[in-house]
Amino acid sequence: MGESRRVALVTGAATGIGRAVAVALAKAGFDVAINYSRSEDAAKETAAQAEALGATTLLYRADVSDEAGVRAMLAAIKDKFGRLDVLVNNAGTTVAVPPKDLEGLSLDDWDRVFNVNCRSVFQVTRAAVPLLKEAEKPSVINTASIVGLRPGPQPLPYAASKAAVVSLTKLLAGALGPKIRVNAVAPGWMEGDWMIRMLGDNYDKLMERRAKQTPLGRCCTAEDVAESMLALIENNHFVTGQIVVVDGGFTSVT
Repeated sequence: MGESRRVALVTGAATGIGRAVAVALAKAGFDVAINYSRSEDAAKETAAQAEALGATTLLYRADVSDEAGVRAMLAAIKDKFGRLDVLVNNAGTTVAVPPKDLEGLSLDDWDRVFNVNCRSVFQVTRAAVPLLKEAEKPSVINTASIVGLRPGPQPLPYAASKAAVVSLTKLLAGALGPKIRVNAVAPGWMEGDWMIRMLGDNYDKLMERRAKQTPLGRCCTAEDVAESMLALIENNHFVTGQIVVVDGGFTSVT
C-alpha cells in the first residue's frame, strides 16, 4: 500500500471549493474520486484538471444524502483504488429564502438543506471509515462556514446546518481518534458562483464592502480554502477536532 498513490474522495467536487481542493490534492500526488450530484459537465472538467496533474480519477454521481448511493460510491472507490486516505465532505446546498421570511421556508426545503449539508457528513464518513482505518495517516475535512460559528445574513437552514457541521466535526474527532483525524474549514465571504447566485445584482457592491472590512483586503476564494484543507491533511498531524476559519480576519474585526 505504501508505494501506491494516496486516494482522496471529494464530495461536491464539480465546482467551487470542491473543484479547487480536488485539483490541489491531485497536484499533491493524490488520485481523486470526484463526487457530484447534477453538474456532470462541470465534474468532468474537474476530472480533466486533476488528470492533467497526473491523477487517476473516478467520476461518481451520487446524492450524498442518500444512504444507498453513498454506500455504493464507497464500494466503487474500493473496487477502483483499493484504498482511501482522505475524505473531504464538501457537498452543500442552500435555499434562496431570506432569514426573516419564516413562513416562506418550507419544511421540505429545511430537511433537504440539512440532509445534504449535515447528515451527509455523517453518512459519508461512516461509510468511509473501514477504508480510512487502513490508511497510514487518514484525515477527514468538512466544509463548514463562518455562519456556523456566529449569526450571519444567510438562510436559516444553511446557517443552522453549518453550525451542526461544526459540532459534528468535534464529535467525530472524538469518536474516530486516535486513528482518524477530523477537522473542518470555515470559509468567510466567498468570491465566485455561489455568492453570485445568492446576491444577484448586489454581488459586486456587497463583496467590495466585505473586502474593505477584511484586514487582508479581499474576500475568500476557493483556492484559499483548498490551501487550508491541504495544510490540515498534509502537515498538521497533531490537529483534530478543530475549525479553521479562512476569512482574511473578517470575523476578528466585525
